[in-house]
Amino acid sequence: MGALKNWVSLQDEYESFHGVMDLHALTAPQDPKALRNNVREMAAIFLAVGLDPEKSVIFRQSRVSAHAELAWLLNCIAKVGELSRMTQFKDKAQRGGAEAASVGLYAYPVLQAADILLYGAHLVPVGEDQRQHLELSRTLARRFNGLYGETFVVPEAMILETGARVMALDEPTQKMSKSAPTPAGYVELLDEPDVIRRKIRRAKTDSGSEVRTTPDKPAISNLLGIYAALSEKPVARIEQDYAGKGYGDFKKDLAEVVVEALSPIRERALELLEDPRRLDGILEDGAERAREVAEGTLHSARAKMGLD
Repeated sequence: MGALKNWVSLQDEYESFHGVMDLHALTAPQDPKALRNNVREMAAIFLAVGLDPEKSVIFRQSRVSAHAELAWLLNCIAKVGELSRMTQFKDKAQRGGAEAASVGLYAYPVLQAADILLYGAHLVPVGEDQRQHLELSRTLARRFNGLYGETFVVPEAMILETGARVMALDEPTQKMSKSAPTPAGYVELLDEPDVIRRKIRRAKTDSGSEVRTTPDKPAISNLLGIYAALSEKPVARIEQDYAGKGYGDFKKDLAEVVVEALSPIRERALELLEDPRRLDGILEDGAERAREVAEGTLHSARAKMGLD
């Protein structure tokens, strides 16, 4: 809701680059075979939601080595204090213990900055949870430009007002994340319809029964945001529709809204996954196009730093 929907709507208006971020995936332990399958699955989802490889550049991050090289150059101007303040690192390190957290987990916002800055991106469609990371990208772009001369575009965030930050179904004070310890907290785009219905039915709610967005109702406010983003109805209208009704009726209908929105994506993605060679070809073609842009930016940055 924060990213994919925006990507599709923007591809007719902007030159767009969308990477399957397998280098970022390495911040958590990965089974090599599963990682390869997950790369194809993500590519299939990109296509299933409506990205067109003729209009948008869709590629596998690790196939464009400029990402890793620019990340190192930016690491050398990033500050330890900046990375230590990253909320997502603090949250994940707290769960697993800071001493056990990898350097990759700590520094991955710098790689994310490289992902953005390599392509001269003016707009970055993201969810609210990525605002802090994007601000770091902006900081690093300005710092590099100040130290070495004008090189990078300073990107702007494009964040939807509704559905920009989706919280966990089982813990509305935490963001919805696929890396959560239990699958009850998140809905996957390829979840079967009955799995989605069960997750929504079991989603945590607040005390009382009024379907309204208020500060003391974080759980129902989160569910209303999901409903509004997927149905494209204003929250106020949904609140009116459920005046005098309880959470049970609301969650039953919300489940159908989510199923209706995701089922076509799931069906198309599964169809695409039946032809892995085609997916691999799309990713490799995209990588060639991405390299043409990324390597030019990297060469400029290297030259400014005295490396070329």
